[in-house]
Amino acid sequence: MIAEHLAEDGLIIDMHRIGVDAPIDASEYDLIFIGTFTWEMGATPDEVKDFVLEVGYKPENVAVFGTGDTQFGGDELFCLAVDKLAKFYGSNWDGLKIEQSPRGSQEFNVKNWLEGVLHDVKRLA
Repeated sequence: MIAEHLAEDGLIIDMHRIGVDAPIDASEYDLIFIGTFTWEMGATPDEVKDFVLEVGYKPENVAVFGTGDTQFGGDELFCLAVDKLAKFYGSNWDGLKIEQSPRGSQEFNVKNWLEGVLHDVKRLA
């Protein structure tokens, strides 16, 4: 959904599948979106931690999004990996936290969050 909205804005998008594709050179990108799910009791998945280590430094242009399920751990643990990654990177944006399969109002939340990130990026450029 995020990639579709970015493409609609005419942006060039490279998709990297964490844990599958070869490491990236983060310095080649103006903006990096990192997506994650939250594992077990609020943990960041090992694959995402490995990606962080592969990059080797903390780029300043990171926006974090992720899915979760309030049935496991309630609101306190909902998408906690998103919060952890956004804090780790010192992201300029609050992380986007949505249920596993966004529908209806959550689709609106995705679009709103993305518009906010892009607005800030354009303003700072």
